[in-house]
Amino acid sequence: MESCTKLVVVALVLLAVVASHPVAAGNSSMCGMSKEGFEACKPSVSGSNPTEPTRGCCSALTNADLNCLCFFKYAKTLLQTYQINPDLAAQLPVKCNLVPSFHC
Repeated sequence: MESCTKLVVVALVLLAVVASHPVAAGNSSMCGMSKEGFEACKPSVSGSNPTEPTRGCCSALTNADLNCLCFFKYAKTLLQTYQINPDLAAQLPVKCNLVPSFHC
């Protein structure tokens, strides 16, 4: 569960970074996830009534470099800025049936 929390934190940080910094042409992804991929996952990791991850979100996570995403696990302030719940984010790889568990 700790690794899932780390992944969620990383995903949220990446979402915040991608959302706040325009992606340069030719460099449209971070850790293998596009801005659209992060946006597809945001409803599943934020708000008071998060949704189940969509196929678009799960597809984006399928292509993601999970170890790269782990790099962002300590950016709690950034996650809070974008209202990302790290506990929910950590659950995404399992909810998408990508891995039985994940450890950063």
